[in-house]
Amino acid sequence: MNDAGEFNGRADSVPHPDQPAAQKPATSEGGLSKRAARRRRKRRAASGDGGERVETVSAPAAVKEKRPDRRRAPEGGDEAARAGKRTRRAKRPHPPAPGRREDSLRGVRQTQPTQGGRGDAPARTDARGRRGGEGRGRPQPPQPPVRQIDGTGNDVRRLPARTHEGDGHRPHGRGGAPLYAALDLGTNNCRLLIAEPQERGFRVVDAFSRIVRLGEGIGKSGRLGDAAMDRAVEALAICRQKMADHDVRRMRLVATEACRAADNGTAFLERVRAETGLALEIVNRETEARLAVAGCATLVDRRAEGVLLFDIGGGSSELVWLDLRNRGEARGVALTRFIKAWTSLPVGVVTLSERHGGVTVTPDVFDAMVDEVAAMVDAFTGIEDIAPVIARGGVHMLGTSGTVTTLAGIHLGLKRYDRRRVDGVWLEDADVDQMVGRLVAMSYEERVANPCIGADRADLVLAGCAILEGIRRRWPCPRLRVADRGLREGILVELMARDGVWRRRPRPAPVAQN
Repeated sequence: MNDAGEFNGRADSVPHPDQPAAQKPATSEGGLSKRAARRRRKRRAASGDGGERVETVSAPAAVKEKRPDRRRAPEGGDEAARAGKRTRRAKRPHPPAPGRREDSLRGVRQTQPTQGGRGDAPARTDARGRRGGEGRGRPQPPQPPVRQIDGTGNDVRRLPARTHEGDGHRPHGRGGAPLYAALDLGTNNCRLLIAEPQERGFRVVDAFSRIVRLGEGIGKSGRLGDAAMDRAVEALAICRQKMADHDVRRMRLVATEACRAADNGTAFLERVRAETGLALEIVNRETEARLAVAGCATLVDRRAEGVLLFDIGGGSSELVWLDLRNRGEARGVALTRFIKAWTSLPVGVVTLSERHGGVTVTPDVFDAMVDEVAAMVDAFTGIEDIAPVIARGGVHMLGTSGTVTTLAGIHLGLKRYDRRRVDGVWLEDADVDQMVGRLVAMSYEERVANPCIGADRADLVLAGCAILEGIRRRWPCPRLRVADRGLREGILVELMARDGVWRRRPRPAPVAQN
């Protein structure tokens, strides 16, 4: 502001309330300007001449930027000014106009800050006048669409990815490698894993799991219920958004027993594709068993002659006999070549608990469930040569399911489930007996209160224990290894192996010495 009361070359044109809008400023002190007269009075007051005393009033913070007041000079010139001491009143601030900032300066173009707090540029809008990029800084170009693949890895649909606008999210892994996703829609759970390949394996970037009970009531009606399908679609929509957020390019999405067995399973998957854009494939039981082996293969004891792997699901349970007596140096996903026999039991925790009840389970009810499962296990053929290997201690069990992870959590006395402590833990035969006995003795309320079970599994865990007991009754292996992994990990391993992410790079040729 200069001495003339101007700011940025523009004088304040707002008149004082006591001055008519059309009236020109009067003069005083023998033709002097009003401002010059005020200065003369100040000098005289300072020298004791009895001039007019002027009070200085600090304006509120909201109006400190206002221009000096334009006031009328007192009539009669200097004589009237000396007639007595008068106190000038401070100009009252005008209320701000609607939609205008109180601290804005008149005559200065104000920039409107964006929602993210930036005041150096006006907010960006689209062609319709809508504000864009709110709270995220400068809008980023849209990411390429997500690829949807089927069971063979072929692109079957492209889904638009959500744009990441300044939120710090990285759509790829740490090294810029593409991300992979595996989705498993089972009878009880909907699970998703998003991972980045590493030098020896992969690193999980994001995960999702929700109990949806898609197969609820299927044992009686043979169809998927409306409420169950709604729950599944809601969970799948979340999975779809996560994959779009991470810009996943390679994925495999599978549905298992519930969609295999239901009369309306195929129609349900068509609805899923229409509402979420996800194209799920129904895998057969053999594929499901192979993927379970691929996901758990790193937990196989290298000294074992054989492994009996089981996966207790919601609507079916897979059993796999791995004959490793001639495996040589094979390990990891290569162990899938040593599957000698497999079977899929048409029973899972959901279907078994619906038939026998899962809330109130007495010892007699539990024994009845075990007997039913044992009869199914006895029908498993092609595994007769396992008995002598078990007898000499060369076989261990490998379990992948919520049942065995629950038993491990209780065995470890966890106050809160911790996957890092559960995955890979060994349970002796006596430990399993003790844990199953404790669970059978618990009431439903006690199972709900247990942090490793909770309300979602309290009515299913004993059915899972009955399936495990039916398997152990036929093949009493001395040790059981717990796997908090399975089909999803198997999908990721197979996709990455197919893409050759772990192939050894050729060593550079040695430099010839001159």
